[in-house]
Amino acid sequence: MQKEPAKERIILGIDPGTVVLGYGIIKEVNKKISLVTLGVIKMGHLDDHALKLQRIFKKTAALIAEYQPDCVALEAPFYGKNIQVMLKLGRAQGVAMAAALNADIPITEYSPRKIKQSVTGNGNASKEQVASMLQTLLGFKETPEFLDATDGLAVAVCHSFQQNQNTTSKSYTGWEAFVKDNQKRIK
Repeated sequence: MQKEPAKERIILGIDPGTVVLGYGIIKEVNKKISLVTLGVIKMGHLDDHALKLQRIFKKTAALIAEYQPDCVALEAPFYGKNIQVMLKLGRAQGVAMAAALNADIPITEYSPRKIKQSVTGNGNASKEQVASMLQTLLGFKETPEFLDATDGLAVAVCHSFQQNQNTTSKSYTGWEAFVKDNQKRIK
């Protein structure tokens, strides 16, 4: 009897922003995930919004060319009080989507609450809590300079978890219980 070949895919997660865009890339083999890389694209030095969008497109396209992801997951803009900020975030997300679609890569969008819930078990978790859980799940020690990087990584992890989710759901009393019950997800 032959063993089935390993099912492998690369997932690029993006947390869109017009000052700092966070990204994370994971490798999934037979539903187990491992960290490939994470980082940020900085645009604070650019005054022109169109130049920021161009940088997002070019840098996202470069990440796609280098890491050849099988899919891209993005954080959806959340409703805020400032419509101008939402408009700019929506444009940033759209440009990142266009870079993926231009390379014929499927995209999926997740709400910030869904991402936090998927990664930590708590839809109201702080950025620091999300980063800490990702360090535990993926076994890295370094704390990135910008939490936008772990936010992008969280989107990729959320996508992996959503695609591999069983039909039954379970609630957890805390992180320890969640990690203990999900050892199969850890590299």
